[in-house]
Amino acid sequence: MTALGITLLLLGVGLVLAGLAGLLLPAIPGAPLMFVGLVLVAWAEDFQYVGVTTLAVLAGLALLTYLVDLAAGILGARHFGASGRAMIGAGIGALLGLFFGLPGIILGPFIGACVGELTAVADLKAASRAGVGATVGLVLGAALKIAIAFTMLGIFVFMRLA
Repeated sequence: MTALGITLLLLGVGLVLAGLAGLLLPAIPGAPLMFVGLVLVAWAEDFQYVGVTTLAVLAGLALLTYLVDLAAGILGARHFGASGRAMIGAGIGALLGLFFGLPGIILGPFIGACVGELTAVADLKAASRAGVGATVGLVLGAALKIAIAFTMLGIFVFMRLA
């Protein structure tokens, strides 16, 4: 392997590890970093084992993690019987929460769903239920996002070893 290949390999592995950390740390875009890292590892091997088709599938999975993030709080709130306004509030809260780190990511959908529900019905119990639903959705979404990321790694390793 050439010096460029070794550099790409090391950089790729570093990005994959940073991406794994990003699955738990809110400020780091986990799946996109993993994807770029996997592309670099494939490039280090001249795309001999992992080609364009596999990389396209991995890119799709990386994009899917963003959809999961956005939809999780909204669908969780809906499952707990929240109004449409609560679901919109959960989505807005999730987006705004990104700017406040881990507390914002956890509390953003909860607060957004509560505020949205309170604008629809003046019932604190219903608003709290909507907030809990948004938070449960967020936790389940995080688990799904981690599963998708490990699926990406599994596909890459399978193609590499096949």
